[in-house]
Amino acid sequence: MSSPDLPGMLEAVTPQVYQSFRRAIELRRWPDGRRLTEQQLQTCLQAVIAYEHYHLPPEQRTGYVPPKADACGHDDHAPEETPLQWRE
Repeated sequence: MSSPDLPGMLEAVTPQVYQSFRRAIELRRWPDGRRLTEQQLQTCLQAVIAYEHYHLPPEQRTGYVPPKADACGHDDHAPEETPLQWRE
């Protein structure tokens, strides 16, 4: 988001406003039943993304996809494996 007043906008987005925007995006309607215009939808999406970026850890953000195991089936969060030690 490249708004010159991003900090001011983020202060205005309280947790309640954030939840209201998320709900409006899901339903494509405001709480009073009016449909969101395309511009309102885009603005709500940008506000939700910015809010989540500054206030939530990555795994709680919209669209988060957990890391996959690598090609060998190893999980990125698995403990380190012990290397083989060859005996003579």
